[in-house]
Amino acid sequence: MELGMIWVAFGAILGGVLGVKWVLRRANSWVYEVKLGEKRYSLPPGDLGWPLIGNMWSFLRAFKSTDPDSFISSFITRFGQTGMYKVLMFGNPSIIVTIPEACKRVLTDDQNFKPGWPTSTMELIGRKSFIGITNEEHKRLRRLTATPVNGHEALSIYMQYIEDNVISALNKWAAMGEFEFLTALRKLTFKIIMYIFLSSESEHVMEALEREYTSLNYGVRSMAINLPGFAYHKALKARKNLVNIFQSIVNERRDRKKGNSQTMKKDMMDALLDIEDENGRKLSDEEIIDILVMYLNAGHESSAHVTMWATVKLQENPEFFQRAKAEQEEIIRKRPPNQKRLTLKEIREMEYLPKVIDETLRWITFSFVVFREAKADINICGYTIPKGWKVLVWFRSLHFDPETYPDPKEFNPCRWDDYTAKPGTFLPFGLGSRLCPGNDLAKLEISVFLHHFLLNYQLERLNPGCPRMYLPHSRPRDNCLAIVRKVAAESE
Repeated sequence: MELGMIWVAFGAILGGVLGVKWVLRRANSWVYEVKLGEKRYSLPPGDLGWPLIGNMWSFLRAFKSTDPDSFISSFITRFGQTGMYKVLMFGNPSIIVTIPEACKRVLTDDQNFKPGWPTSTMELIGRKSFIGITNEEHKRLRRLTATPVNGHEALSIYMQYIEDNVISALNKWAAMGEFEFLTALRKLTFKIIMYIFLSSESEHVMEALEREYTSLNYGVRSMAINLPGFAYHKALKARKNLVNIFQSIVNERRDRKKGNSQTMKKDMMDALLDIEDENGRKLSDEEIIDILVMYLNAGHESSAHVTMWATVKLQENPEFFQRAKAEQEEIIRKRPPNQKRLTLKEIREMEYLPKVIDETLRWITFSFVVFREAKADINICGYTIPKGWKVLVWFRSLHFDPETYPDPKEFNPCRWDDYTAKPGTFLPFGLGSRLCPGNDLAKLEISVFLHHFLLNYQLERLNPGCPRMYLPHSRPRDNCLAIVRKVAAESE
């Protein structure tokens, strides 16, 4: 009799636990889906995870493991290869899109989609930055910044500065012994973007800013928990410090311009201070600072990481290294005797090195996701995206699709021989009106660095089997601890 009572009690407890789990797993659906009425039945498959945290735990668990793609794979296993899945991510009901047709539509349809970055990200990068402003404001500021950053004349001017610093850095690193290759590259690319925007080469200012940006980036992809000890809390403090530093720079520059209203534009800061709309309104300090926070961050992180991985993968694959080096040696042979520098024309005539860069961009997918928000109910690929829901364009799925890229986890620049990516299948810099405005500058920096590295240097990683981290960006855990060796005299 007593044994029977024990089994009854055990069954009741088990049933209660399962019942609570059933309720918790459906709580988000009741909160976010029921109010949609009939539209809920045309949502993509998926689940909204647990109350409050949604799918963030499984997302962070996957991206802190050795297999970040297991997050999306779990949806494919449970719901099939539908290409769109409903989730609750970063505090919002969202639709993840993973197929070219849907990604292309979301990124190019400005009438039905607007930026949808999480509130936590907006707090860190800035509500007046490119990721937060309206389409009209974005178009206006993009016109201002695109030519000074990506224009032919601007790139030609930056070439000498970039090349001088690359040559100097490689010579310095070759004499250093072991060092963190990624950390050194981040300092190099940060120096370049600081010069372009602020005409500054102050080591003290650069080191202070670079430290704060490191903390800021760790908070961008973390859970928005503003408590001491959490990445987001530290990132908010970094944001505050960055704003204070940039405010002092803006104040100094405004004071300087008051004393000489005819000062010629020398850098992006001058351009931002001088711009006026049709009503004579100039940018506020908040707008200028948020643009600086965003541009200086994006302008050095991506270039450094891509350069590191391109160098590492070339060094790991001698056949790719030799093919890339032969192309650079041919450039030197074709030069007139009096030419000592790399030119923009030479870079644009390269054929193999751009394939190496594109393959690196695909292989690491530096920005694995971007965020949009539906401005109205919209149907894509047979599914409804409700008004106000976020849309997560999942670049990793595009770049690692085996139907588009056979053996996608293999690094192989030769896959780009006689191949042009179909629309929506290769989006390292995004697509549409919000395409990354610094893409040409980034590729220029990477090309200049690889040109000189291939001709005269080799990289030896000290921990070649070091595990990779995927948040906030793909990198070796040891920041690529390595030795750079000079293997030939300078050819130029």
